[in-house]
Order: sequence, then C-alpha cells, then structure tokens
Amino acid sequence: PYVCAEWEMGGLPWWLLKKKDVALRTLDPYYMERVGIFMKEVGKQLAPLQVDKGGNIIMVQVENEYGSYGTDKPYVSAVRDLVRESGFTDVPLFQCDWSSNFTNNALDDLIWTVNFGTGANIDQQFKKLKELRPETPLMCSEFWSGWFDHWGRKHETRPAKDMVQGIKDMLDRNISFSLYMTHGGTTFGHWGGANNPAYSAMCSSYDYDAPISEAGWTTEKYFLLRDLLKTYLPAGEALPEVPAALPVIEVPEFHFTKIAPLFSNLPDAKQSVDIQPMEQFNQGWGTILYRTTLPEAVTSGTTLKITEVHDWAQIYANGKLLARLDRRKGEFTTTLPALKKGTQLDILVEAMGRVNFDKSIHDRKGITDKVELLSGNQAKELKNWIVYNFPVDYSFIKNKNYKDTKILLTMPAYYRSSFKLDKVGDTFLDMSTWGKGMVWVNGHAMGRFWEIGPQQTLFIPGCWLKEGENEILVLDLKGPAKASIKGLKKPILDVLREKALETHRKDGEKLKLTGEKVAHEGAFTPGNGWQEVRFAAPARGRYFCLEALSPQANDNIAAVAEFDVLGADGKPVSREHWKIRYADSEETRSGNRTADKVFDLQESTFWMTVDNVPYPHQLVIDLSKVETVTGFRYLPRAEKEYPGMIKEYRVYVKSADFNY
Repeated sequence: PYVCAEWEMGGLPWWLLKKKDVALRTLDPYYMERVGIFMKEVGKQLAPLQVDKGGNIIMVQVENEYGSYGTDKPYVSAVRDLVRESGFTDVPLFQCDWSSNFTNNALDDLIWTVNFGTGANIDQQFKKLKELRPETPLMCSEFWSGWFDHWGRKHETRPAKDMVQGIKDMLDRNISFSLYMTHGGTTFGHWGGANNPAYSAMCSSYDYDAPISEAGWTTEKYFLLRDLLKTYLPAGEALPEVPAALPVIEVPEFHFTKIAPLFSNLPDAKQSVDIQPMEQFNQGWGTILYRTTLPEAVTSGTTLKITEVHDWAQIYANGKLLARLDRRKGEFTTTLPALKKGTQLDILVEAMGRVNFDKSIHDRKGITDKVELLSGNQAKELKNWIVYNFPVDYSFIKNKNYKDTKILLTMPAYYRSSFKLDKVGDTFLDMSTWGKGMVWVNGHAMGRFWEIGPQQTLFIPGCWLKEGENEILVLDLKGPAKASIKGLKKPILDVLREKALETHRKDGEKLKLTGEKVAHEGAFTPGNGWQEVRFAAPARGRYFCLEALSPQANDNIAAVAEFDVLGADGKPVSREHWKIRYADSEETRSGNRTADKVFDLQESTFWMTVDNVPYPHQLVIDLSKVETVTGFRYLPRAEKEYPGMIKEYRVYVKSADFNY
C-alpha cells in the first residue's frame, strides 16, 4: 500500500490522518482494515494480469523499503498475506530494502532484493545477501539512475558513465536490475512529497536526470545505456528503432487581466475554539486561513509562536503582511509590532507536500497544535478561530469572482486567462515571473511553481491541450512580478534564485576545541558499510561534535553518508529535530553535499567537504535536547574505495554550545 516514489505521504491517502492516533505502516487495526479494502480492489483490477494469465506482471512487491521505517516482521507478514489473499498467488513475491537493513524484516518465503544508486560498490551491496542465501537470484530492485529535485536546492544530476558502469558490473555478475527511473516524469498537481529531517519539499518535475526525460526525450544517458545493452543481446537479435519524440510547441506570451483576490473570495467559514490541522476540517491539500481577533493589545517585541507551521505561512494584521514563515528553515516564530486590541490576525498556510519517508509521514498540514503570544515569561494561547479552507479542486478554483484589472497584486490571488492554439503539442509553461502557487490548464492541475527554483517551468502534455481556446488558472500566494506566461520548447530545471545554503557556518565562525574534553577518539576501519563505535563511558550533552583528523586516502576530502548517535539504551536516538550547528566545509559546486545530508535518511546522499580545504574537519550536530550518548554509527559513501572516508577522529559532547 505504501509506495513512496516521492509522492506525498508515500501514496497513502491523507484522510487516514483524520484519526488522531492512527499509526501508519503498523498493525494498527484501523490502518490495516483500510489496507485490506485497498488491496482487495488492487487484486480485482491487477491479479488477472499476472504473467501466467496472459498479462505482464512477473513479480509483486510486499511493502517498500520497510527496513528504513521500522522492524516489525508481523506487520510485513500481514501485508504479505493480504497480497496473497488479493489474488497474487501465481508470481514470486519479493521485498526490497537497502543492504544495510534488509535483514530487519526479511521473511523466509519472500525473495530479497536490494536498492542502491549510481556509483555504488556492487559486490559490497550484495555481500551479506550472498552469505545468507548463496543460491538466491540477485536483483537490484531500484538502481537509482539520477535523483529528485527539492525546492530551493540545486538541480540533481548523476553521471551517465557511472550509471552504465554499475549496470555493466551487474550484468557481468548475472545480477538482475530495475532502473529507477528509466523514464522521468511529472508529479502533477499537489502530489509532490517531502523529506524530513530536515523538511524539504519536492519539485513538480520528476525528470530525475533519467535516461528518458520528463517529456519522453532520449538523452545521452539513454544512448550510452542502449549501446551497453546491445552487447548482451542473444546472437541474431537487435534492438528496435528508437520511437520519434512527440511534437513540441511554443506558445506565444499571453497576459492575465482577470484577477480574484483570495481575501475577497473567502469560502464558507468554520468555527473552532482551538487551532486544528487541515485534516480536521476535511481538507486534504491546498491552503488554509486561520483568523482571530486579538483579545487584548500586544506590545511591540511580543513573539508570535506557531506550533507548527506546515508548511509555508503568511501572517497579516488587519490585512497588512507582517511576516512569512518557512518550515524548511525551521521558522515558527516572528516578532510582532504594537497591535491594538481587536486587531484581525490572519495566518494563511500553504501545504507543500506531506513527508513521504520515515515516521514523519504522520504529517498533518496547516497549523498542527497551537498559536501563542510570548512576552517576557508569559505565554498566552490564542483561541476562537474562524477557519477558511481553500482546496486545490478545479471546481473550487474556477468559481471565483474574477474582475478585470491591470494592477499587479502583492496579495494572494487567483488569475485567469486563455490562449489559442492552431496545433497542439507538449510544451513547458514559463513561470519564472510568478511567485508561489499552482496552475490549472483546461481543468487539469499541472503542479506547483515557486520562484526560488530550481524548476522554473511546468510540463504540459499535448494531450491536455486543444486546438482553439485553452483556459488557464493560476493561484499565486505571493504575487507575480509580471502576470504573463509563454510556452517554451525546452524546460528550465536548474535556475536557483534563492541562495542555496552554502555552509552551516556563519561568517567568521571557526570552531574552537582547545580545552574541550574528548568523549572518545579512535580510527575507522577502511571499507563500505556501517561502522558502530561504543564509548568507554557515557557522555551527556545536546551538541555532538565529530572532528575528522585524517583521511583514509591521500586527499583533503571528508564524507559522511549517514550518521546515528546512540542513546542510553544503546539504540539510535531520534533524528527528527536534529539541526546542523556547524560544518567547517561543504561542497555545493558539484552537487548538494551539505552537512544536513548526514541525517536525511538517504544512504546515497552525503556531506562532503571541499577538496581544497585541508583536514581536520568538524561537524557539530544540535540533537535538539540533552541526551545520554553511549556511541555513534558512521556510514561512509557507498562507492568503491569509499571516497572521503575518515580515518582518525575525535568526538566531543557538550550540553552547552561550543565556542566559535
């Protein structure tokens, strides 16, 4: 039932979160009852398409990378049983995980497969599986040919030659593989998900730097792969010709003059004494407005604290914009000016995509808990809210009071226009003059746009366009610099307007460790895979510093793919609220190698230092609260020769922050 694929909530329906105590991906009776209903319907539609019945389904997967979520064999067994009960009895069932965790939930009667990405050390990935099952067929069920893009981060690419080499390594070892992705695509509408920690929402384009692009175009990566596969064909067989690309058109620039301001087009109001998340108002996606009046005057300097903003909020007092808060940046407070008693306080929150991986998939939208005014030592919770729901349904968007105007708004508004076509074809809507919002064309929700990039265009399949008049509606929550759009023949996927986080190091900061007590020191054994270190004596603290003293190779680079801190019970402590306090160096020229990659739950991404910055290297993690630390776990990069692997190191643990 859970698929991930960077879909919001991993493909699970949002309405599950209406039940406040629901425990997703567990044996929670409510959740499993719904899974059973769903799987029965899946079986009704797809079980007749198993290969022995004349269809093309040759294997069926049970759950998805569950080892990265939890250890619960009874749950995985129950899902397996539901898959069988749904009619999938004629083809092999399998479960996929990472080489580091596939044994956590491995069932004896399922095929075990491993997922990993371009550049990984193939032999190392399958080493443990071959030891446990020497006769088993080997398969990489997801070989990551590229990667997905996040709003506000550089466009992701992966080298074609590395992808092809990895596939050759597998073919030469008789290892089966499935490319993820072979064909990039688009996460239309509101379906783009998010990662956490730290919260980071996915772009609408899922081009993925795949061999076949978002629009179905063949790429250099495709032809390199094709040339490789030719050499493995049986004698006398040849690959068919590559199909021609679908037609692509330009759309001349057209302008928007019909506008419906959001605050002038409010839907029916709902009353709520307490703040509640979007789901409790039966809203799945879109924007929600929370409105109250201040029961007493607010002095200048009072802090407005929201627990929590999910995901992007604009705060208004009597219609005047005071602040914008971005969950990606951990912004949940703002300082207020002096406000009179009776001031209308509006908090407009946009849901940007539910977390699709790990426990954070319980990701309710809007405001999840409460809103407080903090002054001195006093905290006063605001109550008595009027709530307005703005869903993403086309029927809701089109029925607004659109009026002719040439005045550009800096307030949230819906915009309507049309464009005429003599012929149809695929195109890319250039949204680079717009702020933040969503687009609908001929009733189809196309996706999100955000000026910060890296994505600046929205892919429109030609089959959704028509000769003659085409309607387009835009919701812009910030306001455009220019209210016009044109259709381009090529996408813009790599223009980043928001300054990407270059380092987690403030200007002039340099960590000072002289005189600090060393909690542990040692050296790592060279090799791929997790290494666990236990301290001789526990240390207590909130700030954990890993100081890399020397490299395994003769270079300057340090790299960490994933990192765990072990708590009092010897198990990893929660990383959900971790933050990087300091990193002495982060490589952002060649890719997204920032230090927060050490706890992003993705083993194929990593923190890496710049190659001309010498050792030692330091990384300071704010664990968010004081922990009893008994050790840590370190995962180097997955490639052969484990590039950037640290050799000698020291660890420091402190309750107060370090000196800089």
